[in-house]
Amino acid sequence: MSKKNKRARSQRKNEITKGIFTVLEKEPSKSFNYKQIASKLEITDTQDRNELIKRLGQLKATDRIAEVERGKYQKKPSLHTYFTGRVDLTSSGNAYVIVDELDDDIFVPFNKLNRAFHGDTVEVFLKPRRKGKKMEGEISNVLERKKMSYVGIVDKQKRFAFIRPTDSRMYTDIFVPLEKLKKANDGDKVLVSLGDWPADADSPYGSVIEVLGKPGEHNTEIHAILAEYGLPYEFPYEVEQFAKKLDTSIKESEIAKRRDMRNVLTFTIDPKDAKDFDDALSFQKLENGNFEIGIHIADVSHYVQPDTILEDEAYNRATSVYLVDRVVPMLPEVLSNQACSLRPNEEKYTFSAVFELDEKANVINQWFGRTAINSNERFAYEEAQHIIETQEATIPKEISIRGNAYSVSNEVVEAVLTFDRLAKIMRKARMDAGAISFDKIEVKFHLSENNEPVGVFFKEAKEANKLIEEFMLLANRKVAEFIGKQKKTFVYRIHDSPDEDKLMALNGVISRFGHSIDLKDRKSINRSLNKLLEDVKGKKEQNLVDTLAIRSMSKAVYTTENIGHYGLGFEYYTHFTSPIRRYPDVMVHRLLQHYLDGDKQPKAALYEEKCKHSSNMEQLAANAERDSIKYMQIKFMEDHKDQEFLGVISGVTEWGIYVEIIENKCEGMVRIRDIKDDYYNFDERQYAIVGERTKRMYQLGDEVYVMVKSSDLIKRHLDFSLIGKKE
Repeated sequence: MSKKNKRARSQRKNEITKGIFTVLEKEPSKSFNYKQIASKLEITDTQDRNELIKRLGQLKATDRIAEVERGKYQKKPSLHTYFTGRVDLTSSGNAYVIVDELDDDIFVPFNKLNRAFHGDTVEVFLKPRRKGKKMEGEISNVLERKKMSYVGIVDKQKRFAFIRPTDSRMYTDIFVPLEKLKKANDGDKVLVSLGDWPADADSPYGSVIEVLGKPGEHNTEIHAILAEYGLPYEFPYEVEQFAKKLDTSIKESEIAKRRDMRNVLTFTIDPKDAKDFDDALSFQKLENGNFEIGIHIADVSHYVQPDTILEDEAYNRATSVYLVDRVVPMLPEVLSNQACSLRPNEEKYTFSAVFELDEKANVINQWFGRTAINSNERFAYEEAQHIIETQEATIPKEISIRGNAYSVSNEVVEAVLTFDRLAKIMRKARMDAGAISFDKIEVKFHLSENNEPVGVFFKEAKEANKLIEEFMLLANRKVAEFIGKQKKTFVYRIHDSPDEDKLMALNGVISRFGHSIDLKDRKSINRSLNKLLEDVKGKKEQNLVDTLAIRSMSKAVYTTENIGHYGLGFEYYTHFTSPIRRYPDVMVHRLLQHYLDGDKQPKAALYEEKCKHSSNMEQLAANAERDSIKYMQIKFMEDHKDQEFLGVISGVTEWGIYVEIIENKCEGMVRIRDIKDDYYNFDERQYAIVGERTKRMYQLGDEVYVMVKSSDLIKRHLDFSLIGKKE
């Protein structure tokens, strides 16, 4: 079944499930057989009827509907009013409970939360709906806590302490007896675990897990960001010791089991400040005029073996975390920066995808397996870019990572230029096939020795970056295709089609800037999205449009159920190329070798569970990375409090407008109550606030002048004063 058909079936299943509840809820005192329900839902074809019968059985088995007599179903009395869902707490203190089988979320006022926190799985009592009103309910039971630990500030009393969580959505402090304070002092920032919340207590009980330090200090705040998401910042001693005792020497006996490619021209291209090099490219020109190109990936699975504490730690972390001032690696340094890093002039074990490509970048032959390589050169992107732009062999001192000018061989120049030419052909073919080009601006900081931000710059992807990207995409796609076509258990990286409602909302926003998206069909959507992303480059609205366009997309996740990758336009896709920093790539290497050895396929359920864990950890890491950037932006702006900035209104809410400064992408808020020249109301339809008396309007996309009013590093919040609109 094609991925389009799979998506359609999945959508139809959801529609049928909702339809069953709609029929049974409409007449709760009656019971219906499948034929009567099918008639009411106007289901006529065999496939949908079979799906209906199957769903009725599943809903009965999970006790969500009642079978009152053989083949006759009724809404369970308890389910007239009770649902299970997830709490989404708003900044006002009220909440919505998101229930899968309901189209609308259930509103829960603050006084009906009954001690539920943001993200908790709860049972919610649905009140009878009043005409014209939104669904409202009351939380009756907390089934599962989303978080069991919080970062907070110690408020120490004589005989006890309270921890005031820094998470704005955590509405209560946590009571901690002195003996569970772990030597924390008044005002310290700590990580506290959540305990019981007795019926007669105003606050839940807790105990301090770790003292993070004094609020506002750099390391305290960075460790706090990691702690908020349950991410570690150091390895347990026993894991470090286990890794150090590994035999990381290169043995001829092991090389004999591999394809020996040590004498083939090979090099790495990475950021100039990279510490680990997990991928390398090799190049050979064949007698028939074609090219043999190897994508060589550090063979992490050679060192990280199942049923070891190293494996457990890698799985639990699932990903490296890239904060603004440091990397929190998935693997200990002895592996990530040494044994598995493809450093120049060192023999390394690798897992490779080797392709024969013709002049038009068509894949003529492919080979996958374990190899041994010896990288000849290590390039920074800037150095490779210089070769591409000038076709010269000499790297000038000003961009050299060696600190002096040096020359490379003509063979290396030919390899880089050939890679660039083939990559451009592959990229064009990908875009023509409907891939979407997200080249979002990356904000980076120049940091002092004390990790103080002294400047902001934007990371730009040039041909050298795109060259590496295309060959990594080629390896990922071909590995996934190789296994996927055999219909065997595998780990895929999938990306579903975008949400139509979000695309329509995006259209509403971008129309303010004179842009639009053609929603007629997939090809039209992708073509117009690419045009939009190209049209906004270098314009004031670029970051806003890029961000909103990405938000309109589905999230890419790991799974054993392949539906393809919408954004890349690939029917099969996986992650094969970064096992140093991603656990799914380790799984992919193991499964690929497993099948190359001719072994039977394992059960998908075990891998599906690992995929879900990896996707969840990836999201937590992304949140932490985003928070660290926000923290550094605020720190940077603290030193520019007397400066006037031009910004663009990037968001409008009922309590204020968000402004993104054009020159450095730092975002802060202008609160409505701080705009004194009029009383402003929020106009949701126009994405604007409008003055009652003057009718002056501040609208999404408007350029305005602002100054820093206040900043809070601890809560990571930046407030601006509004000077006025740019006319």
